[in-house]
This record gives sequence, C-alpha cells and structure tokens, in this order.
Amino acid sequence: MNCETCHLNELELEPSEIRDVLRCILHTIFFHRTLTLVRPKDVDCDLFEITYVQCGLAELEKEVDEKINQFIAWAEKHPNRRSQVCLSFFDEKNKHPGWFSSKTERIYWEQWFINLHVISPKGQGKSRGSKAPTNTKGQALEEASSSSRHDALALLIQEVLFQIINYANEKKDHIPPISDRIFNHEILIPSSTDSVFGWNADVLRRALSSGHSYSLN
Repeated sequence: MNCETCHLNELELEPSEIRDVLRCILHTIFFHRTLTLVRPKDVDCDLFEITYVQCGLAELEKEVDEKINQFIAWAEKHPNRRSQVCLSFFDEKNKHPGWFSSKTERIYWEQWFINLHVISPKGQGKSRGSKAPTNTKGQALEEASSSSRHDALALLIQEVLFQIINYANEKKDHIPPISDRIFNHEILIPSSTDSVFGWNADVLRRALSSGHSYSLN
C-alpha cells in the first residue's frame, strides 16, 4: 500500500488568524475522508466570509482545537517562521510477536501537509511608550493595506479548500476498506525543540517505518 501525500498551498497569515484557518482546513479534510455516518454541520469562519463543513463529532472537534492550541503556542515561541501541520491517516495491522516489536504496526496510507508562514502583524514592533504624531492619511493607507491582505488571504484559503476537495475526489483507490468509524489518524505539529527540517524527517521516518513505499511528490 502506497502512502499518498498532498502538499497544500502555503498560506501567509498572522497569529490571530491561525485558529480560524486551521479549523477550516482540518475539518474540511476530515469531512472528505470520513466514510462513516455523521451529522454534518455548516460552520462560518469567525474572521473570513467562508463556510465549511464539520463532521459533527464532539470528540474530533475537541482534538482539533487541542492541536491548534499547541501549534499557536509553538508559533508564539517561533515568530516569523514557516512550518507545517501534518494530518496522517493510517491503518493498523497485527504483527508477529517478537522481542523488539509491538503487536500492531501502523500502515500510513495518506498524509496532508498544511503549509503555513506565520508573520508578525505590521506595527507590532513599534514602541508603545512613544507617541508618534497622528498621520490620518498614513493610517488610512495602512488600514487599506491590511484589508487588502485579509481579502487576498480569504481567496487563498478558498483555493486550498478546492485543492482538498479535488484531491479527495480524485485519490480514492488507496483508501482501505470502509469501516464503521472515523479512520485512524494523527495530527502532528512541530514541538518546541523541533526545527522544520527535523520535524519533516520525523514524519518521513514514521511513514517509512511501516515498510511501505512513500512519495514526497
């Protein structure tokens, strides 16, 4: 079984936008990879005029929010960094018991890489104690630039959602037989000690440990 991978287009966003963006993307992937019976619900983004679908599973929503909180904490400690969130789906198969092996092994069959570039908001580095002279025109230009960036990001998020939908519809042959539950999965984020390269290497190592071919393309 090959492990299919999808690298989503990179999104440049500010820390305050992380939660909205990751909720939207992760839940969209889960919805299109959940073959069991669910009660889908439409959810409106808090910051963008975008509506996406959740599976309506409270435990999944809790898990997603916990992982997002962990990523936000990481981003606060590593400002202005490119990073990835990896959502992996896997199957478990029994192994022959031995001295150095567990009873089950994970067979990764699909991985989604969410590429993010978290940037500091403009003006964040300005000293709060100093009072700069009021520049109404400059302030208006800055607000217009911020609004333009926000609108551009909304369009890019929609492109990523379409990328997810198209990939999910086109790539189905590798999916294991349908089971009456949500697929086994894990959401990986960089840890406080991980470099981006080191974290990517760990994801690759996990896939290769299954003993099946893995493609970075």
